[in-house]
Amino acid sequence: MMLSEKLLGAFNDQIELEFYSAHAYLSIAAYFEDLNLPGFVNWSKIQFQEETQHAMKFFDFVHDRGNRVTLHGIDMPPADWASPIDAMQQALQHERKVTAAINDLYEAASEENDRAAQVLLQWFIEEQVEEEKMVEEIVDHLRIVGGDGTGLIVIDARLAERSPEEDGGE
Repeated sequence: MMLSEKLLGAFNDQIELEFYSAHAYLSIAAYFEDLNLPGFVNWSKIQFQEETQHAMKFFDFVHDRGNRVTLHGIDMPPADWASPIDAMQQALQHERKVTAAINDLYEAASEENDRAAQVLLQWFIEEQVEEEKMVEEIVDHLRIVGGDGTGLIVIDARLAERSPEEDGGE
């Protein structure tokens, strides 16, 4: 069963948002490279990979439903932030925007009684809970350490330990 025109447009918009998210995290990685914080770089690059995988999960779903994806242009993400906490606060705001978009997409799929789309989107709803929690924890830790360089280095070391496998590769 093909997607309705309304859902197809919404899925194409979501693919664009996921690819934008990937670019945003890669831009954050470049910022942290400049600050010589390899743990934050590692964390951001893994986020980049995950967001790309999310975009492709939507891409494949649209194709599997017999539709054709229409790719949109991707806006340029920010390239600089006032501080590490500023970068992570903006990442958290963006994750909340993605959550809202997925919730809206789920509502549209519900209105159209598209159960296959609802099942896919349920996975993303659960994923966004994890995404927001993870970024919020980093923001909270950065807030706790304030401007303390030692605390920043400790957080950086913890983020360096993250691997794509522990996130289930998704």
